[in-house]
Amino acid sequence: MAVDRSFRSLMSLSGASSSRVLNLTAIGLAEAENAGHAARPMFASRILNSAIVLKHRLRADEMDMFVSRRVLATKIIVPFEKTDLRAGGRSMFVDQRGFEEMLRDVGNHNDETDFKRDVSVLRLMDRIPSLDPFLLREQLRGSGIDPDPSYFAISQADQQRMHNYAAGEISRLTAMASGKAGGIGDTSTARMVTALLSHQVNEKLEPLRATLNLQPDEFSEGVFSWRGFIYYKWSLVEFWPNLIRSLKELKMIMPVGKADTEQRVFLSASKNEIVRGARTSSDAVRKIIAVYDDAYASLIERQDPRMFRDFLLSAPQLFLEVGEKMGAMSHVTSFWQYRFPAGSPKSADADELTTIFEDFIRSFGRDAAAA
Repeated sequence: MAVDRSFRSLMSLSGASSSRVLNLTAIGLAEAENAGHAARPMFASRILNSAIVLKHRLRADEMDMFVSRRVLATKIIVPFEKTDLRAGGRSMFVDQRGFEEMLRDVGNHNDETDFKRDVSVLRLMDRIPSLDPFLLREQLRGSGIDPDPSYFAISQADQQRMHNYAAGEISRLTAMASGKAGGIGDTSTARMVTALLSHQVNEKLEPLRATLNLQPDEFSEGVFSWRGFIYYKWSLVEFWPNLIRSLKELKMIMPVGKADTEQRVFLSASKNEIVRGARTSSDAVRKIIAVYDDAYASLIERQDPRMFRDFLLSAPQLFLEVGEKMGAMSHVTSFWQYRFPAGSPKSADADELTTIFEDFIRSFGRDAAAA
């Protein structure tokens, strides 16, 4: 297992869950007094359960660590000191060469059952394009793995950035409840937004539970669903302009140096395939979000809570589809901006572009060989 002394990169991972990072170190420290957090852990290994898991864009010298070509991997970092990330940590990638041996060495598992469970969890994480908490939760639950809700909190940074957007959604509800014209700065709106974005469902949301006529457990699930759809709507608004910019640059880029006929044909066809994948994913996400919007409108405009109630209870089934498509679009955007920053030359050789394009096509669930 490699020693990772990227102090600045570790120190920047101070939040909880985001689309790129699952910071179990931070979550564990924040939830130290939460009995549920310890009773239903993400990993059986206590060491892994305080690690940092992130989606990592592979550097050129890291690609040979895998049997098959890829540009995105799932990285596990075990900090040397939980309370001082400047000390660095040990790191490895899921399914790099020798992965299971390295995991055995660092995980200190109690038995083979625990080890196999943790390998399964890590491979489930590796299978999805992002680590957003809603997609991750449904990916794990589909395999019978159900950690405590505290593991799926939205990071504090994302909560702060989402606040005004969420307030715009919630202000319509608080205005309806109070009979007064509300706004994003309204006190009751601010209280509800804070409660909604937190993973803990508290008494501030009790009037809403009564309105929707939900039992406490049902309401907890419903709030998680509502938070998820606000998160996805906000995320789409956040990265959409950058996705459009990245796709335009992708369409224009040409390989430098030698490229054989087969490569040129593939690269040309791949550009169209990637754009189609992004368009198809965007259309699918927007259609699902429209179902949410219609259900919410039934509550606000028609003051009929039944449709919104039923939607919230069934919504987690949609997180896999929405999260995977959002993750694929976000991956194209973030990797392209990482590889070709603003103002930098948009150039790469044919082999590198082929690897990047194959990865983008696969992330949209399409067949790179057919491009």
